[in-house]
Amino acid sequence: MGVDLIGFAIFACAMVGTPGPANMVLLAAGARFGLRASLPFAAGVILGKQLIIWPIGFGLMTLATTAPWLFTVLKWGSAAYILYLAARIATSRIKPGEAGQAAPGFLPGLIVHPLNPKAWAMITAAFTNFIPEGMAIFPATLTVALVFLSAQCVLQPLWCWGGERIAALVAGKPAERWVMWGLAAATALSVLYVLAKEGAA
Repeated sequence: MGVDLIGFAIFACAMVGTPGPANMVLLAAGARFGLRASLPFAAGVILGKQLIIWPIGFGLMTLATTAPWLFTVLKWGSAAYILYLAARIATSRIKPGEAGQAAPGFLPGLIVHPLNPKAWAMITAAFTNFIPEGMAIFPATLTVALVFLSAQCVLQPLWCWGGERIAALVAGKPAERWVMWGLAAATALSVLYVLAKEGAA
């Protein structure tokens, strides 16, 4: 049994595209400095997730065979945390323009995801919910890495590019609430989908 690439891609896009610490920083950087000046920072954010994916992939896939109960705990724990983040997204508001005085560079971007609990939770959820039991470690980790990388390369620069525009359109207006609720719903539904699918299996 292979990876459900369609379901995983939907999950990855929901996780990568919704507001969180990384995207809020990208939004602020784009709003203050523009896309061109923020590209080194965005590249660091994108590649920084790989620093989590590969160690988690090898460690978790090994634990899946030696301590399956821990694998189950991690699965439900990460799902619960992402649902908690969805609730936070629904009540959060866009506050662009809070970046520092100088455009951030590649290295500051590289450490964003390793210090981001949402990144750890989404990657753990990816391995525990989408990688079938018994799949070899390297292809499993490579699949997770490539799907997240693809989603990030498309979606995260959009937060920089659209920072000022998004803020101008919805910040402080009634539409902002609906935008945030929509993003929260996409996050929650993607997690509930995979949990329900697994429960029916």
